[in-house]
Amino acid sequence: MLVDTHCHLADTAYDGDRADVLDRAWAAGVAHVVVIGESPAASDRALALADREERLSTTAGIHPHEASRWSLETAAWLRDRLRSPRVVAAGEMGLDYHYEHSPRSAQRTAFEEQLALAADAGRPAVIHAREADDDVADVLRNQPGVTAILHSFSSGPGLLRAGLVLRHYVSFSGMVTFKSWRLDQAILETPLDRLLIETDGPYLAPVPHRGKRNEPAFVRQVAERIAAVRGLPTDEVIARTGENAARVFGLRR
Repeated sequence: MLVDTHCHLADTAYDGDRADVLDRAWAAGVAHVVVIGESPAASDRALALADREERLSTTAGIHPHEASRWSLETAAWLRDRLRSPRVVAAGEMGLDYHYEHSPRSAQRTAFEEQLALAADAGRPAVIHAREADDDVADVLRNQPGVTAILHSFSSGPGLLRAGLVLRHYVSFSGMVTFKSWRLDQAILETPLDRLLIETDGPYLAPVPHRGKRNEPAFVRQVAERIAAVRGLPTDEVIARTGENAARVFGLRR
């Protein structure tokens, strides 16, 4: 099945036509969308969407941009939210040293504590890594009991190989279609049983939709580009990445 494993569908960018966006996704063959909850407010909106549509699942977590908000109260909120059967992963969490909207120390604390909560709940963790490869790899090594998804992968070979040694998953977005993309080797090195695809909508729309708002229907272009790099039929990439998504997120087929 064709699965968009990472879309911010609760974002206000979709408020005007969210139902139409989903209709286009189903018409394009998308079987499931994982809606990302990167803050308590976003998670609440995502869960409300999933409660109305069985082809949607959600995550819950605190993005590194919001890490300064991490507290005992947010930890309790996340622990409770991860008990919901509609919440299939913790995150989006991680480290972002490019923008540093939160201090690095706060980011690391929130990241480590969210991973621990994911481990306790038996949920995978969706990881954001930007210009922080070594520290992300270090944190993941210290929590080997959690399965991670390295989302919208654009990092270096060090983080890729550290993640693969730990049997984590690597998710590729529309970035793989950009002229600036230089990481085909990462696509080739990722084992087929650890490969995922995503849109990261409303961001990073793939070619030929570059510059427009991204949406789940466009995940097929990601599959097509992955297939071209690996020399495989697109249908095989869709099938294998769908199997992987079902396995890691516990999705019903």
